[in-house]
Amino acid sequence: MTTVNDRSTVPGSHEADSGESNPQDPSVPLTDEEVFGAHEGGKLSIAPTAPLTSPRDLSIAYTPGVAEVSRAISGDETLAARYTWTQQLVAVVSDGTAVLGLGDIGPRASLPVMEGKSALFKTFAGLDSIPLVFDTTDVDEIVESLVRMRPSFGAVNLEDVAAPRCFELERRLIEALDCPVMHDDQHGTAVVTLAALRNACRVVGRELSSLRVVISGAGAAGVACAEILEAAGVGEVIVADSRGIIHSGRENLTPIKFELAERTNPRAITGGLTEALRGADALIGVSAGQIPENLIESMADDAIVFALSNPDPEIHPNVAAKHASVVATGRSDFPNQINNVLAFPGIFKGALQVGSRMISDRMKVAAAEAIAEVATDELAADRIVPSPLDPRVAPEVTAAVAKAAREDGVATA
Repeated sequence: MTTVNDRSTVPGSHEADSGESNPQDPSVPLTDEEVFGAHEGGKLSIAPTAPLTSPRDLSIAYTPGVAEVSRAISGDETLAARYTWTQQLVAVVSDGTAVLGLGDIGPRASLPVMEGKSALFKTFAGLDSIPLVFDTTDVDEIVESLVRMRPSFGAVNLEDVAAPRCFELERRLIEALDCPVMHDDQHGTAVVTLAALRNACRVVGRELSSLRVVISGAGAAGVACAEILEAAGVGEVIVADSRGIIHSGRENLTPIKFELAERTNPRAITGGLTEALRGADALIGVSAGQIPENLIESMADDAIVFALSNPDPEIHPNVAAKHASVVATGRSDFPNQINNVLAFPGIFKGALQVGSRMISDRMKVAAAEAIAEVATDELAADRIVPSPLDPRVAPEVTAAVAKAAREDGVATA
């Protein structure tokens, strides 16, 4: 019988390095014992918040006392937010079609990732969450299921749903549900990218409004990055996919890319990354493609390069640093990690705290500004965002998002 601790039977098993090393150093290779051992039995459990150590405790938490609470909620459904966990419960929803860099591996294989997401919600924002993986890719079925389950949760975090279906699914759920919905692969990435870009501008002495930014990749993260950069007032945004620069004269654009063409690339530049990056101030890489060094060299002085693809950045950060003043990646073993955990716990906490019906653009920009501000006390070219473990981040994001929700008129509490 195979067990997760039997290294001889685990795919990709290897002997651990026998040399002395610091296990807390993110650059030290992970061992199978660490990884599979931590996942054995799952990474989540449910614990009661009310004492259950006496007969009286049982009478309060369950019958007969619980009947009084149920009767009260039956008379006023809004009381469920106070007397159940729904107002602090996020449903982490996936169909397993775009999991990390693994692709379409299915709902069961995606579950460890969703459990990890729930663990992050609890650790960084004190929010309970429950993974829900769907054995279907039918948008109608997923929407209908979540609409019928709406009394059980307070918000929906979409995760690892492939583009372009993720755009329709998020839009449909926002329309159908009266609670916050966010696809984190889109908007979490975009929020932290904007935060990093704000601080990178401070390092090189530029303004967002003067930047010419090229986004390599027009999938979920690329589209969301373009949207939030425009909302934040970036001067010019150009998006390129595997076929080249997206512009209004290009044929066979998908509806999403047609909308991008209408909003971006105001000078109607055509061609590929060679043309797009020539003289550009910033590159945001959110694709699986590789970008040659000479294209980075062709960018403007004091260029900013965010090579965010994992595990292999579009260009190695050490190579990019030869030509750019600020370099960031999505990896933990290089400076300036663009990590979604800086954003999503506080965004959902702030939205739920004020009973927001949605997560608006203003709330996302406010989250980015809060993340950027936390890093300003030690701002440097190799520290444009705070550490994901910085305890100040989630509270600051929570407060900023709650304030923005009230200003947008989407808060109910």
